[in-house]
Amino acid sequence: MSEVVRNPAGTGSIEDTWSALPAGQQPEWPDAAELSSVVSELRSYPPLVFAGEADQLKDRIAAVSRGEAFLLTGGDCAETFAGVTADAIRAKLKTLLQMAVVLTYAASLPVVKVGRIAGQYSKPRSKPTETRDGVTLPAYRGDSVNGFDFTPEARTPDPKRLLRLYQASASTLNLVRAFTTGGYADMRQVHAWNQDFVAGSPSGERYEALAGEIDRALQFMRACGTEPEELRTVEFYAAHEGLVLPYESALTRIDSRTGNPYATSGHYIWIGERTRDLDGAHVEYFSRISNPIGIKLGPGTAPDDALSYLDRLDPDREPGRLSFIVRMGAGQVREKLPALVEKVRGEGHQVAWICDPMHGNTFEAPSGHKTRRFDDVLDEVKGFFEVHHGLGSHPGGIHVELTGEDVTECVGGGTEIALDALHQRYETLCDPRLNRSQSLDLAFLVAEMLRARR
Repeated sequence: MSEVVRNPAGTGSIEDTWSALPAGQQPEWPDAAELSSVVSELRSYPPLVFAGEADQLKDRIAAVSRGEAFLLTGGDCAETFAGVTADAIRAKLKTLLQMAVVLTYAASLPVVKVGRIAGQYSKPRSKPTETRDGVTLPAYRGDSVNGFDFTPEARTPDPKRLLRLYQASASTLNLVRAFTTGGYADMRQVHAWNQDFVAGSPSGERYEALAGEIDRALQFMRACGTEPEELRTVEFYAAHEGLVLPYESALTRIDSRTGNPYATSGHYIWIGERTRDLDGAHVEYFSRISNPIGIKLGPGTAPDDALSYLDRLDPDREPGRLSFIVRMGAGQVREKLPALVEKVRGEGHQVAWICDPMHGNTFEAPSGHKTRRFDDVLDEVKGFFEVHHGLGSHPGGIHVELTGEDVTECVGGGTEIALDALHQRYETLCDPRLNRSQSLDLAFLVAEMLRARR
């Protein structure tokens, strides 16, 4: 059980510590009084997740850091309020479950399953404004802040959208929990997850063959008189970038068991590449909560910076507390990553090293679409594995932007998508995502890398 964080004047609460510091990538809210009213209302709402769940995930990530498990994180670049439907959520969950089955069975390694879901409604932007035909408006920062339509009304940040963010996250979590505990995630459903996909899809056919092997293994277990309860349900956790600090602070709660503060907006939240200023508000806020957390590290990260983040965000060196999510790009991962890993290991600390092979590999197609090459995504993952193999450390996981739909946003993959086909189903409002076939392709390739190391 958890209770609301109180914030009377002069108590030195979490909000008191970060609110006076520079906070990057925050919306320019036009009405401070309205924002304050919304934050007050959010403080009265129930938590979306509980401290005990976050602690359980921390234990699972500790196993990842020791090389005993693998972390799979995936989901939308930016969730939308319109996307909160049973079909859309089930499609994303189905894709992640299929990927996890591939990784678990082929690599014989437990997979910790985390969705970029139920909170990923806010996005940092490279520029605060966007100009079209001589008209300049605020950039779209995700449905939690403003609308995508290029009009002054839609693009004006609206604090009331933070209430819709909470409601959308709650609805999504309810559906996810129903799917993962109500029989849909039962391992005996491995064929059912593929029924709408196998025909005409190389990755679907490959998955179906693996599902047949799993089915025979389950039949053997039943014949032996054993059918573990763990096969009927699945642990699934929700994660997002903790970007909009008034929202995160409003949903911070004190755990009545320990007296420690937790972000109850999600089980796991991370600091982005654009907001990891050591002296900034985001690092300060994250240093105060007790959740497992991550921090994105790009190719410009100095090894000493990595140690500074350890000291600020995990001074007690708590197992499972901190993950480094590296996003170097296929052309730089082999050059830049080794020094970071060696520096951290030299201090005797085991963090979970996670590969984000998406954000460093984005380019603009001739059509103007932002896209990524599947081969670049795969090559960054290969480079990530090669570095850890060479240093004797554990490649702890992957963090990818994906969807359960058959979109055409990234080029390449087993079912080839060409540059001139991007327009056919380009549906993302921010960054391009792997479709279901490309996601399964990636899972099989990663499973082969994991198996080769064992």
